[in-house]
Amino acid sequence: MPMRAAQDTDVTANAQWTMRSAALTLLAVAAACMSPRSETGSAWQVGAAAIDSVRLMQDISVLAHDSMEGRLVGTPGGARARTFLDRSFRERGLRPIGGSTYQHPFSFTRRDTSVTGVNVVGYVPGSTRTASYIVVTAHYDHVGVRNGEIYNGADDNASGTAALLAIADYFTRNQPRHSIIFAALDAEEGGLRGAGAFVDSPPVALEAIVLNINMDMVGRNDAGELYVAGTHHYPQLLPAVEQIAQNAEVRLIPGHDTAGPQPSDDWTSASDHAAFHRAGIPFLYFGVEDHADYHRPTDELSGIQPGFYARAVRTVLEAVRLLDSTL
Repeated sequence: MPMRAAQDTDVTANAQWTMRSAALTLLAVAAACMSPRSETGSAWQVGAAAIDSVRLMQDISVLAHDSMEGRLVGTPGGARARTFLDRSFRERGLRPIGGSTYQHPFSFTRRDTSVTGVNVVGYVPGSTRTASYIVVTAHYDHVGVRNGEIYNGADDNASGTAALLAIADYFTRNQPRHSIIFAALDAEEGGLRGAGAFVDSPPVALEAIVLNINMDMVGRNDAGELYVAGTHHYPQLLPAVEQIAQNAEVRLIPGHDTAGPQPSDDWTSASDHAAFHRAGIPFLYFGVEDHADYHRPTDELSGIQPGFYARAVRTVLEAVRLLDSTL
């Protein structure tokens, strides 16, 4: 989210990551089982089984690893993250869209230098509304290395990117009504460039996109709160949000989409959903409020709260499931 040393590409073979991942995935299993609310509805029971919390933590571990060097757009670290995402899309069975590959490059100018970013985009075809699309987004870039320190961006936004993979995995096994595009966007930091490129050169007609679901920072919150912005602008989405909130495993709070005392109170333009909003496409943006490690080198994997994280991802999944069935 904007304000608001290279290793082998196959990071899964890296011994340091393996040790850290093993410990965290064990924690994820235990913590994800200790929900503060009981899962009484059948939908939430489906959601609990649908999200593999171990793999979720493995994926965020890869994306927030030092070998990714902060995933800055146009850098070798960003390319490593992209390679991982490309492989993950293929492994999960997503189909390319708008071309023969998942990778959709674009260019922009930064400080008089041309920079190439690459969005990673795939989709799951719908069963009945095949020509109508929901677009699920999360940016995979972060701010790189500054003054010799790696900014790993575990919450911002390795958390949203790994969540996108988990939700994609569910829909490749459970076909949606609408076709769903999954877009891991580049160059969000410093200008929402990847989202802008997607909207400017969409893989499908913009009028065929009925909704954008964006995730940016969903991995930690001491109060168990997850905000969802967008219902002020698109009140037709509020009943679905309220229905999800009734049984959500986190405290799901609509808001942060109107002007407040501080500019940062309004998240309407804070992340990639802004590009869809400007194009008149309804959006819901899921995220947590800023924490002490926001845009600091201390935004590390150790700060992710596996139990909250799994519950937040299940909440977003239930929102996509419900809206897919009702739109």
